[in-house]
Amino acid sequence: MKEIKAVVRPNKVNEIVSQLKNAGFENITLSSAEGTGKLQDENAFVSQKFSVTDSPVVKLELVVEKEQVDGIVKIISEYGSTLNPGDGLIYISDVEKVFRVKTGNANGTNKK
Repeated sequence: MKEIKAVVRPNKVNEIVSQLKNAGFENITLSSAEGTGKLQDENAFVSQKFSVTDSPVVKLELVVEKEQVDGIVKIISEYGSTLNPGDGLIYISDVEKVFRVKTGNANGTNKK
């Protein structure tokens, strides 16, 4: 299994999530965050929490089968792009195991 983390512009999240759901990917974790990098977004602000100038970002997280990664990356890239610097990043990591909190079973199964 693979974990996909994508950091994208907030104004692109609804379309990305809509397209991911249309493609059958419904289990998505979204987190609002602040990002800093080489480029300054027009919505950048001086953070109240950190001593840097930040831009608002949203982090999307999904755990999927290895074979699904390319399709998800394509959707995020296509619907997250403004063709401008600072559109975000996509990270892919290996996932050794997934446990369901409700049952404690490995690989996310619902069986008790």
